[in-house]
Amino acid sequence: MNGFLRFLTSARTSWIVLVVAFAGVAALFAFGSGGGSETAPGSGLPDSAESVQVQKILDTFPDADTTSALLVFASEDGKALPADTVAAIQQKAFGDLVKLTPDGFIPPAQVSEDGTVALLVVPLPPESDVAAQADRAAEIRTLAADGLSGVRTYLTGPEGFEVDIAAVFDGADFTLLLTTVIVVAVLLLITYRSPWLWLVPLAVIGTADASAGIVARRVAALAGVELDASVTGILSVLVFGAGTNYALLLIARYRDELRLAEDRREAMRRAVRGAGPAIIASGSTVALALATLLLGELSGNRALGLACAVGVIVAMAFALLVLPAALVLFGRWLFWPYVPRFGSPDAISRSPWGKLGRGVSKRPVVVALTGAVVLGALASGLFFVQTGLSQNDRFLQKPDAVKGQEVLAEAFSAGATSPATVMAPNDDAQAVVDAAGKIEGVDSARVVEETSDWTRIDVTLNASAETPEAFATIERMRADFDSIGSGRTLVGGLDAQALDVSAAQQHDQNLIIPLILVLVFIVLVILLRALLAPVLLLLAVVASFFSAVGAAWWLFQTPLFGFPAIDTNVLLFSFLFLVALGVDYSIFLVTRAQEESRTLGTTNGMIRALAATGAVITSAGILLAAVFAVLGVLPLITLTQIGVIVCIGVLIDTLLVRTVIVPAMAFIAGDRFWWPRRPPVTDAEAAAAATEPEAPLTRAERRKRETVS
Repeated sequence: MNGFLRFLTSARTSWIVLVVAFAGVAALFAFGSGGGSETAPGSGLPDSAESVQVQKILDTFPDADTTSALLVFASEDGKALPADTVAAIQQKAFGDLVKLTPDGFIPPAQVSEDGTVALLVVPLPPESDVAAQADRAAEIRTLAADGLSGVRTYLTGPEGFEVDIAAVFDGADFTLLLTTVIVVAVLLLITYRSPWLWLVPLAVIGTADASAGIVARRVAALAGVELDASVTGILSVLVFGAGTNYALLLIARYRDELRLAEDRREAMRRAVRGAGPAIIASGSTVALALATLLLGELSGNRALGLACAVGVIVAMAFALLVLPAALVLFGRWLFWPYVPRFGSPDAISRSPWGKLGRGVSKRPVVVALTGAVVLGALASGLFFVQTGLSQNDRFLQKPDAVKGQEVLAEAFSAGATSPATVMAPNDDAQAVVDAAGKIEGVDSARVVEETSDWTRIDVTLNASAETPEAFATIERMRADFDSIGSGRTLVGGLDAQALDVSAAQQHDQNLIIPLILVLVFIVLVILLRALLAPVLLLLAVVASFFSAVGAAWWLFQTPLFGFPAIDTNVLLFSFLFLVALGVDYSIFLVTRAQEESRTLGTTNGMIRALAATGAVITSAGILLAAVFAVLGVLPLITLTQIGVIVCIGVLIDTLLVRTVIVPAMAFIAGDRFWWPRRPPVTDAEAAAAATEPEAPLTRAERRKRETVS
């Protein structure tokens, strides 16, 4: 280990590390990412899902190679469309729009009962090229609006949603990256109060982010996994957040060691030796927690787990290998104007966090109970949380397709715009149609087309799409159709797909959340060689998660957000990030406390650890919270909700849990905090040693004593 650290930091070899790192990054960029990225998230359902099975059968039908655009014409004044306007809309079915259809035919327009809305369904051949699809959509919009006055025109349906979703994600990754870099740069500048020190960690972590994106895409391509825009957005935020946290911890330890070592390279070796285990434990915890998503049913969850686990490993490698080599290239002047001089007074002894620790140690029970009350008050929003967002509710700014869908839902039967697609064996088709008409929540059912084996039946519900009422009707249909004929009838469509996604997400949540807790507990046990401390740390982090969700729900109900519900996958992802990242700060604190307790005892060791890590962990927590809040610049409400919940949770972990609750629990437990292991120096032995005549102390020992005195 010593030999490796010397190679990493010595004047003769540290530059080799940087050259190798630069060459590796250049090679990654030269060979490209090796994988593509979808424009927007898909459903990600497994093949066993009933709605997926319906889609596969539907792909065998004669018109499977066609899609459709729904043109919605709505009266601007809310009155019935004039007869000449309706005639002009009908005429469009025979105009230039026909040239875009595969068969040269567009069905006649449908007019709502109140005459205020007309609907024209335009069959289209599929278009895989995003740019060509956008150009075609623009042409359709132009032809639809041509010659009409007093009418609002919307393009919706499958074609409209694909084009609009592609448009709202266009350039989103660049916006996210730029915003993240600005936020990190500003906070690093404030943290270090140096005009150039912040440039080194920002350059290293920025390079790590770019490398992680390429490596993650290559690994995903090898695994047959596609990374959509939401995954790559979260990946970038996570690499910047975690990587900057590791950099802050290492640089803080390096600054401390520069006061104790005359040679800056020796100081860096000590810093890596001291901070390295905590960074490795932290990164391993996050990576293992993310890897549990690979066991999920939803491909989107697996993609996120794979990409982000790779990203965290890359960030950890850059923080432990590249950053030390980069920092030692420069002298102490890099910290100007606050240069840590050799032999200068110990900044830890003057830390206000040490005073806070001593205050908590005097009344730990009161502090712990007060902290629990605060967490409970924040968590009160959990009693009112609603989950599940419809397709129309998932965008911060509603695109044209969503607006058109809402107009259709108001003008026609509630479920007319998204009928359930039922696939029945030909022999059972008529019995299925008859049974469907008797099911509560069904408005109508009709045979649309058939092949030699299957009959497609469109069932219109009387509930709006993706509502609890629509889901209940889908469940009733599936239960009733299972008892008809061969029992092979399947129910698909938009509502069925949303129901299947919700069920798969619940399955993943029930499986992955316990696994995350077990993995984090195992890592903590191995790291601390104790059982009680890991249990207390996990309880504190889980409590902060519930508090974050409750507080976020109250925030989501304000006019600032106005979200009707929390999306189904938000709770799982938020739990993953908060537990894995939130426990990082406790790891940073408790591993330092473990180190200090070897000479100071548990209580004084925790006070010293809080004094030593308080400033850096607070800075890291605020920075990580701000970075996750940047997810709000992306167009999906899901990502905004994850960003807000994680932001709140990280701040709770940083400013309350790690600052007072964890130390209070350690003070209450005393030496039992490390149970079943006995600490090298107990609190009683430390107190007895403090009253006995002492041999002359070293400079480092005097500083430690000053901190806890």
